[in-house]
Amino acid sequence: QVQLVESGGGSVQGGASVRLSCKVFGYTGNFECMGWFRQAPGKEREGVAAIYISDRRQYYLGSVRDRFTVSQDNAKNTLYLQMNSLKPEDTGIYYCATTNDCRFGSQWSASSWYDYWGQGTQVTVAS
Repeated sequence: QVQLVESGGGSVQGGASVRLSCKVFGYTGNFECMGWFRQAPGKEREGVAAIYISDRRQYYLGSVRDRFTVSQDNAKNTLYLQMNSLKPEDTGIYYCATTNDCRFGSQWSASSWYDYWGQGTQVTVAS
């Protein structure tokens, strides 16, 4: 059974950096595409970043493009999200997700493309 487990969340001050991790269990090999999503209180879940594992092509939400970096370690079967210069509006529950169907193109942030999801990790940024 595939399981994704996020870690690394917490409460920080604005301007701080946090690195989230997402470890994949129960799957042989690596998924073709992986992504990070977040959901703030009272808001819909939104895509934050995604990565094609084969060529490391990356996609980002516009508001995080110059501050966040998504990466993946094949050997550790782990996805990362390095978040720098955090702002209060980055507060939310962060989820990782995976899929082997990477035909989403510009629709990379649509949740329906992703098959497996983690339970989420809370990130709270104080002003």
